[in-house]
Amino acid sequence: MLRTNQEKILNKFKSYVIQQARSRLTKGKHNVTRDLYNSLKGEVVDNKGKLSVTFEMDEYGMYMDKGVKGSNPSAVKDGKQKAPNSEFKFGNKKPPLKSILDWVKARGIRFRDKEGKFTRGNYKTIAFFLQRRIWAQGIKPTLFFTKPFNKAMQRLPEDFAKAYNMDLEIFLEKQFNE
Repeated sequence: MLRTNQEKILNKFKSYVIQQARSRLTKGKHNVTRDLYNSLKGEVVDNKGKLSVTFEMDEYGMYMDKGVKGSNPSAVKDGKQKAPNSEFKFGNKKPPLKSILDWVKARGIRFRDKEGKFTRGNYKTIAFFLQRRIWAQGIKPTLFFTKPFNKAMQRLPEDFAKAYNMDLEIFLEKQFNE
């Protein structure tokens, strides 16, 4: 059976989700290195006659999207759990220092005193401080992927049904004209 319209709808769905997720990363200022932005990919797959859409991204994208529960929020001053309902949780292992250090350097983050002047402490010191804070409090969910995916899913059944009907009409027309 021909499936051109169904494939078009699924490709449109995939493209919309990726475009909106990338847009949310940029607007939310979560796009410092562009690694996650560039890793977002999708594909329409035909598996034995069943069409589906698959998405992939760097692993840490899942943690940014859904958030991560902190290991011990009370370990830091004014500590609050940033993702109390997340399925992910920090255990004994802290987030990777190198990634945080790269992020701190890219953002040019420095310690300041009460008067706004730069104080002692290099990028590595700041990265250690942030690593401990992230480990203790967790990572707040951004929902950069979940929100566009859910929004697109609301429209998909109706659009897909129309595409299926159009493909069926084309198929039946070819059958009767042969």
